[in-house]
Amino acid sequence: METLRLYDFLLSGNAYKIRLLLTQMGMPFERVDVNILKGESRTPEFLSKNPNGRIPVLEIAPGQYLAESNAILLYLSENTEFLPYDRYLKAQVMQWLFFEQYSHEPYIATSRFWMSILGKTEEYRTAIEQKREPGYAALKVMENHLSQHSYFVDERYTIADIALFAYTHVADEGGFDLTQFPAIQAWLKRVKNQPGYISITYEPQLCFDW
Repeated sequence: METLRLYDFLLSGNAYKIRLLLTQMGMPFERVDVNILKGESRTPEFLSKNPNGRIPVLEIAPGQYLAESNAILLYLSENTEFLPYDRYLKAQVMQWLFFEQYSHEPYIATSRFWMSILGKTEEYRTAIEQKREPGYAALKVMENHLSQHSYFVDERYTIADIALFAYTHVADEGGFDLTQFPAIQAWLKRVKNQPGYISITYEPQLCFDW
């Protein structure tokens, strides 16, 4: 079996999703750092792998690339404990994956990027303020669900949790106050207690296996 190669930026929540799942699955992979702050995802070489110029990208076989973090999560988790087999439950997982990319990530992740990664809070202040309301709206949807459920689908840990955990657990770095969301805070602790958990800043070895 070919070793998977992950084109990655350590501080990216979207890339972290893949590192976390691969680690929890015990799958060996090679990590290739792509510094998006230096334009390394916009080079001709990288664009030949993902014309959209974004990380993460997973090379699943020589010359065979898969982009979009949640598509990668689905690909990796097929026929594993991280994705239900039942058709309806699988669709529920996908429902949360779409929610994460459409209603959550554009507000919470972007605010974090401007504030904590670029360090340009003042420059982007107006845009950041515009993202507050929809960002909190997404968190309220999550809070309401988690006040009645331990996880997002089927009362067990799935890639829906991984997808939503990635940027929620660092939402404070984008100026979002999680103290008003006790169910989310309890869920974050449950995710961190999952076997094989790694932090977003943990840098795996170039290639490892368990």
